This record gives sequence, C-alpha cells and structure tokens, in this order.
Amino acid sequence: MTSSLIRGRPRRGRSHISVRVVHALVGGLVGVVWLVLPCLTISGAIAGGADRPVAGAVGRGEVGETSAADLVLPMVAVVAVLVLAGYGFLRRRRRARGRTTPGGTPVQAAEPAVGELDEQARALLAEADDWVRVGREELGFVEGRVALVADWPDASVGAGDIEPFGRALRDAEGELAVAFRMRWQYEGGVPAEAAARRHVLAGIVGRGAEAGRLLDAQAAAFDQVRGLEEGLGGGLGEALAVAEGRFRELTGRTGIAGTTLRELGGRYAPSATAAVVGHVEQAKDRLVFATTRLNQARQSADSGETERAAGQLRAAEGAIAQAAVFIAGVDRIAAELARAAEMVPAALTGGEVEIAGARESLAGTGTGTGTGGEEAFEDIPPGELRARVTHADFVLAVVREELISGPYDPLDVLRRIVRGVVPVVAGRTGVFPAAALVCARSAVADADDVVATHRAAVGAEARTRLAEAQRLLASPAPAPSGRGPREESAELVAADILAKQARELAEQDIRLHGHPIDGPDTDTDGLSGAVLGGILLGGTPDGGPPPSFGGPHTRRRRSITTVA
Repeated sequence: MTSSLIRGRPRRGRSHISVRVVHALVGGLVGVVWLVLPCLTISGAIAGGADRPVAGAVGRGEVGETSAADLVLPMVAVVAVLVLAGYGFLRRRRRARGRTTPGGTPVQAAEPAVGELDEQARALLAEADDWVRVGREELGFVEGRVALVADWPDASVGAGDIEPFGRALRDAEGELAVAFRMRWQYEGGVPAEAAARRHVLAGIVGRGAEAGRLLDAQAAAFDQVRGLEEGLGGGLGEALAVAEGRFRELTGRTGIAGTTLRELGGRYAPSATAAVVGHVEQAKDRLVFATTRLNQARQSADSGETERAAGQLRAAEGAIAQAAVFIAGVDRIAAELARAAEMVPAALTGGEVEIAGARESLAGTGTGTGTGGEEAFEDIPPGELRARVTHADFVLAVVREELISGPYDPLDVLRRIVRGVVPVVAGRTGVFPAAALVCARSAVADADDVVATHRAAVGAEARTRLAEAQRLLASPAPAPSGRGPREESAELVAADILAKQARELAEQDIRLHGHPIDGPDTDTDGLSGAVLGGILLGGTPDGGPPPSFGGPHTRRRRSITTVA
C-alpha cells in the first residue's frame, strides 16, 4: 500500500500541473478574443461608410461610444489574467522557499562540517588574541603620550580621551576569555552531545567575532586620537618622542639584563635560566629593527609622507614593546628565583609537618580518621592517603639531597615540593598556597612571553591552555565554607601545569613555523623577528604592514598599505 501511495503522488502532481496549464491557456485565449472582437467591430463600421451604418447603430456618434464600451470587458479580462498570473508567480516563489522534504522537514542550507567549524574556531581564537594583544600594546604607547604631555599647557590628549578605548579592550578581553573557556571545556569533552558541541563551536566563533567588532568599532576614533597623520608638529611628533624615549631606556637595560643572566648562571643550575636563554639577543634584534623604522619614520615625516611615517612608527612601537617583554622576562626570573630560594626551607619544613599530620590521621583508627586535622582527609580512602604520604616523603628526601649536592634551580625545587606535598596538605602550615602561587605565576608569565613575542606562529592550542591557566591563577580566594588549603593549592598547581604545557606547545608551533623570511641574505635589520613576532603582517618582501588597534576589518584595511 505504501508503495502504491508513493507511486500515486507523481501522477497527481503531473495532473495538477496539466490542469493549471490548461486554465492558463483558456484564460489567455479568452483575453485575446475579447481584444480582437472590438477591433473587428470598429473596422467593420469604418468599412461600411457613412451611408451604410452598422446594424443597431443610431448614428455616427453612437458608433464611437459603443466601441469604447466594448473595450471595457476585454480590458477587465486582461487585468484579471495579469492578476492571476502574478498571484501564481508569487505563490510558486513562496512554495520554492518553503519547500519541504517528503518527511515534512524544510530543506535548509548545508551547514559546515564539524571539522571545518572546529578549524574556523581555532583560527579565530588565535586571531582575536592577536587583536587584543596589539590593541593593548598600542594603547600603552598612547598612555605614555598622555603622561608625556600631561604638564603641557596645550596638551593634545588627556586620560579622558583614551578611556573609551580601554573600555573597548576590556570588553573584547571579556568576550575572548569566555571563548577560550568554552574551547577548553570543548576539548575536555563538554558537552558530549554532537549537536551541543556544534553549538559550542558556533558560540566560540561568535564570541571571537564580537571581540573583533568591539575593537573595530573604536578603531577610527582611536586613529583620530593618535593623530599620527598630523605630522611632526602634532600627534606623530609626540608619539615619536615617546617611542624614542622607551627605545633609549631599553637600550640601557639590555646591557644590565646580560649581566644579570651571567650572574644567575653562576649562582643557580642551568635549568634555572633556561626560560630566558636568548632573551637578551632577541631584545637586541627587536631594537635593531626599531632603530631602522624610527629613522624611516623621521625621514618620511620630514618629507611630508605622514601615512608612511605612521606605519613605520607603528612597526617600531611593536618592536619596542616586544624588546621590553624580553628584558622584563630576565628581570622577572631573577626576582622569582630569589623569592623561591627564600621559600624552599619553609616549604621543606611545612612539608614535613603536613606529612606527619597525615600519618597521625592514618594511625588514629586505621581508617583515615583520628586527631590532627582528620576532617581534611575524610574524602580520601586510607590506601590512597598512605600512597600520597609515601610519595611526598620520597620527594622531600630527593630534594634534600639535591640541595646538599650543589647549585640547584630554586623554582624547580619549590615546584616539586609543592606538587609532591599538596595532595596531603591539611592546612597545618600556610606556606603551600603561597609557594604554589609563586610557581604558577612564573610559569604563566613565561608562557605569555613566548606567545606575545612569537604570536605569528603560535596556534590556538597553546593559547587555550594559557588562557585557562590565567583563569585559574586569577580565581578569587576561597570563602570560609569553600575550598580548603589543599583545594586552593591544587588549583594553582593545575594552573602551573597548564602554563608549562602552553609553553611547550607554543615552542613546538614556533619550530614548525620555521624561518619567516626565505634566504639568509633577506633577513636584515631584524625583519625575520618582526614577522615572527607579528610586528609585521608578512606577505611582502619588506615584511608587510604593521597591525594596529582594531579587529578584522581594521587589519584588512591595513593589509592593503605596504611600508617601504
């Protein structure tokens, strides 16, 4: 029966179409007849002459009146045919738009495959992160300009002028943080349903696009406040003064950073400074590039080419900002190593106290309960707690031997103590949340420096883990009834681990990306480092144009402008 019904549908469809065709032909024929007959009547009257009036006509005047009346019905018929034809056309268009499948489901446009949508989300996350980073760098130079002219009686820009751009940046950062959080959960298998996972990917794309839209909306106003097209007597001259001042400061700090690294190498194990090896050389490379572009910006401004000068200044500012990241990384690691070295003895002592308390808890009743903070281990089975205690004791023993044997890496030692003892922490000492915080901050800063100075090569995976580590690091302190010392420390340990993974993935991306400029002779004046760092957008032998404050539309607009 079913097959018979299915076979009958096409026949009814064809019959219905045939009837409609016949109706259309008949209507058209009737319209033609009504149009032709009056013409024939009028022609007959003219052919009969004045002495042979048409039958039924009273006189010559009536012939014209009758002919006009005869045209009314044909015209009505024509109008009716046109109305029906138009109605049929519109009805067919509506049916075509709302056409359904045999099951009754409307036919929809083909959606992108999940793999394609996933790749789009990855690419947009990396791009949006770059938009935010570039905007933050350029806003920093505008803030420096505000500080420069703050005491001038005719200051061209003030703090109130740049507040909307700071707000737009914070809003864009908020959208991006949500997108990264969604991506992290997606990679962890949440949600599990296929439809919901597709929805999450679409949400990531939407959040990234919104971050770009927020920045694009303020890009034109930002350019106006910068006033780089005003020449040396206006915004361009002030911006050049700020950039040159920072350049001179960094040039002096570069030599000091080299000395600092040598001192750290003689005091600690080689692994202590591994994260900043090569920072001084890369800072010098960026400063060489900045020198060239600052000189070119001056020359272009002197010759009246303000647009070209503005692009060259932006490139110099990007190089100066990244040189500052390299130098600050050396200063930061020196401070972190000193802080970690001070905390190691306290962490060792605290670890011994926590281990002893856990053993007392195990010995209380043999079930993990007893005196000395037993409530902290109520959720841990006795066998697992005993294994944690054994591992923590072993970690402390290895660390003690390492401290005696010679130079060591304070951050690495502190990190191992924290990771080994945190599983048995009951809050008897307060050193472990503080120690975990030092380790997590160091790892997050290291990973962020790599992304910031090599953003053209680093993909979404490294950035996603870095964003999650930053979220965990910025989480508020626990409420009295919330997380305990173990949970708080464990969250910071998770941030530390994620940041380490982010750095490893970023370095892997950099190795795969390779040298951005082909040929050893083409890499002059720090051009390769500028392209790899995203200071120049690439695509041309001279490295391409620099990015600026804004989102995708602003970047496309900048990409059509090349810097000589």
